[in-house]
Amino acid sequence: MIATASPTVPTPAPTLIQLYLGFAQISMSAFGGALPWARRVLVEDRGWLDSDDFTDTLALCQFLPGPNIINLSIAVGSRFRGPLGALCAFLGLMGAPVVLAIGLGALYGRYGQLEALRGMFAALGAAAAGLVITTAAKMAVPIVGRQPIVGIPVIAGGFIMAGLLRWPLPLVLAIIAPLSVGLAWRLRR
Repeated sequence: MIATASPTVPTPAPTLIQLYLGFAQISMSAFGGALPWARRVLVEDRGWLDSDDFTDTLALCQFLPGPNIINLSIAVGSRFRGPLGALCAFLGLMGAPVVLAIGLGALYGRYGQLEALRGMFAALGAAAAGLVITTAAKMAVPIVGRQPIVGIPVIAGGFIMAGLLRWPLPLVLAIIAPLSVGLAWRLRR
C-alpha cells in the first residue's frame, strides 16, 4: 500500500532563501505578467498557499495601492517570515528584472527601430494576454464555486465596468467592493 500525502496537510513555512528563490523564479518566468506565474509557483508548484488563499490574498493586494505582484510578494513573505521575509520576497521578485530591464532598455534604445523587434514584441504581448486570461479563469472557478450568486455578477460587473466601459479602477472598486461584501453578507444571514 502506497501512502499519499493528504491535500489538507499544510506545507512547512518557507525559509528566507526559499522565499527569495520562489519569487525570483516568478520574476524570471513572468515577462508580460507575473500573476499567472505567481499562482503557478505559490499554489501549484510549492504549495505555500491553497487556491482560495491565493485568491483572497491577491484580492487584498489588488485593493491596495501599488503593483499587485509586489504587494503579493510582500504579503506572502510577511505572512511566513515577518518583515525580513517580506524583504526577501520583494528582492527575489525585483532583483533580476531590474538588471534585465536596464540592459534590455539599453539594447532597445540602440536597436529598437528594427522591424523584427516590433513583431517580437507584438507576439509577446499576445502570449501575455493569454496567460492573464488563463489565470483569471483559474481564479474565478473557486469564487464561483463557493458562492455563484455573488461571484458571477461581481465578476461580470467588474469586467463590464473596467474592461468594456473602461472606467477607472478606483471607481470600479468603489462600486464592486461594497456590492460584493453586501451580497455575501446577505447570503450568509
